[in-house]
Amino acid sequence: MIDTKEIKKIKLTPFTRMSATIYAILGLVSALIMLVILIAVQASGITAQMMPQLTNFNWITGVGIPLIVILPVLSFIGTVAVSFISATLYNLLVPRLGGIKLELEGEDLEKIPVIAFSLITSAIGAIWAFIIGLLMAAFLSPFFSLISSLPIPAEITAELSNSTGTAINGSLVGSVGILVTLLLVIGLPIMAFVFGFIWNALLALLYNYLVTRVAKIKLNFSQLTGSLYELTNIPVMPTALAVALLYALLGLISGILNQNYGEFIINFIWYFIATVIAAKAYNYLAPKIGSVKLNLE
Repeated sequence: MIDTKEIKKIKLTPFTRMSATIYAILGLVSALIMLVILIAVQASGITAQMMPQLTNFNWITGVGIPLIVILPVLSFIGTVAVSFISATLYNLLVPRLGGIKLELEGEDLEKIPVIAFSLITSAIGAIWAFIIGLLMAAFLSPFFSLISSLPIPAEITAELSNSTGTAINGSLVGSVGILVTLLLVIGLPIMAFVFGFIWNALLALLYNYLVTRVAKIKLNFSQLTGSLYELTNIPVMPTALAVALLYALLGLISGILNQNYGEFIINFIWYFIATVIAAKAYNYLAPKIGSVKLNLE
């Protein structure tokens, strides 16, 4: 029997703590893989052949070992900020847009209702795009103001005017700055929402009608009190297979468009390994640092 649950609220602290810890682990694994690659590069002598000026550079101690510290720390700190803000935005938007709905049969995720999933995820993406655009505009605005206030030599303005067919002066530079600011603050969020909605809808559709024929994401929820549930366990292999197949299909579509026909294989391998690590890490960490808690109705 299908049981439809809507995620009404994400408990911020458990979600942020778990997300950041898992990404720190993934960062550590990525750093170890990089270290193995750098050891192979160092031993093969490829550096001496390709870049003779770096012959004496030790890639292991200079890059590989520092990455073992840097990547997990940066992953943890970055994920703390992104997870906390994203979950906060989700909680604020749910009363206005509705939350993500999950159609569950036991522990199997049978279907992801497309519109509900796409609407709120693309809205969060648009807000992030607005924040990034605002920061970029704040950085670029003084630059354009400075350029527009500086005198431009006559020979340069004449040459640019002849090549573009438009009179080049300080006021034009200022107008370009205003246009860039508007594109970053208004255009970028709109594009993020539109393309994010299409991408997320495609993701849900592929999962609902293709991936579930082979494998399904499995989530073990346990009711704590009322509408509060905790995600106690993630069955590793079926979830990893479902996620890997989903992103392999997305990679196949992207690869056809980009004429990169190996992308789906890379996606399958990477997302399978990453999901296995993330799910195992979650199952190990949940009893120790606390599981993710959601209000489901």
